[in-house]
Amino acid sequence: MSDEQRDTGTGWPQPAEPRRPSGPAGEPDPRPDAPDPDELSPLVPPAQEPARQDPPASPPAEEAETQRIEAEPAPAEVDPERPEADPDRVAVAPVPASRRWTSAGVMIAVLLALLGFTLVVQLKTTSTDPTLAATRQEDLVRIFSDLDSREKRLQQDIEALEESQRQLRSGEQGRQAALDEARRRADELGILAGTLPARGPGLSVEFQPGAGKPIRADRILDAVQELRGAGAEAMQIAGSGGGSPVRIIASTYFLDGPGGSLVVDGRSLSGPFTITVIGDPKTMETALKIPGGVAASVAGDGGTVNVDERGVAEVSALHAPMKLEHARPVS
Repeated sequence: MSDEQRDTGTGWPQPAEPRRPSGPAGEPDPRPDAPDPDELSPLVPPAQEPARQDPPASPPAEEAETQRIEAEPAPAEVDPERPEADPDRVAVAPVPASRRWTSAGVMIAVLLALLGFTLVVQLKTTSTDPTLAATRQEDLVRIFSDLDSREKRLQQDIEALEESQRQLRSGEQGRQAALDEARRRADELGILAGTLPARGPGLSVEFQPGAGKPIRADRILDAVQELRGAGAEAMQIAGSGGGSPVRIIASTYFLDGPGGSLVVDGRSLSGPFTITVIGDPKTMETALKIPGGVAASVAGDGGTVNVDERGVAEVSALHAPMKLEHARPVS
């Protein structure tokens, strides 16, 4: 091989083909390492050993640079829809959905916090009674005693009704118990309707007007309502001058009359006024004297309320029976 062929890398010698050993036809190869003649085929040449090649000569600098650039792998294309396909980008673990705060989520959280704060303030405001908060301890004890007395009275009424029910359901005493219950109910309804006189423990409540300022009708009405709420069973009102009292029932009305007088169911009464009431004295007195109640209101107008407990109070005034025009009992 010439030097020019060596420098340009052309004219490399062809590898020599293995030659079949010469010798007489049909005679085996006398060499000890000779291959079996049966394994040799004239159609398939034996395996050729690669010819030894000399290292090629170094190409010029420009060709070497061009080959290096062509040999470098092309940069991988990045898929814009798949950021994770970028080999140079550092893989970051995805943020859990629970940690992602959006503007809508922050706004909802703020609104819920404001709603909770508003509910708490409203509950505290409604649960606090400014009147009771400023009440003295003695007045709170009276109010509690009044409520306790009402509870006991209602419990007694429940027990009495249950006893009447048991008697009415009994076999032999059913008829007599029914008659006794009917009489008792008739008496009670007669007292409530004002058609029967009544007697029992109670109070005498006197209303004294102040100087130049009479007792108003709404103050008397407030007193009647407070007494009913405290368990009053029968009431009547009388004025000065020896006039006959007026029975107070559910339909009784009160109006302011001329010259400081009071009109009760069409009858004019002059002050001072006295209400006679039958019921639990302690409970009714507490109801009249609670802070901001009837006694305090009359005192604010310049008048006074005098409460006198009676062991036996008489309610003798009667009210004419009402004639019903539209209401009928349900059979």
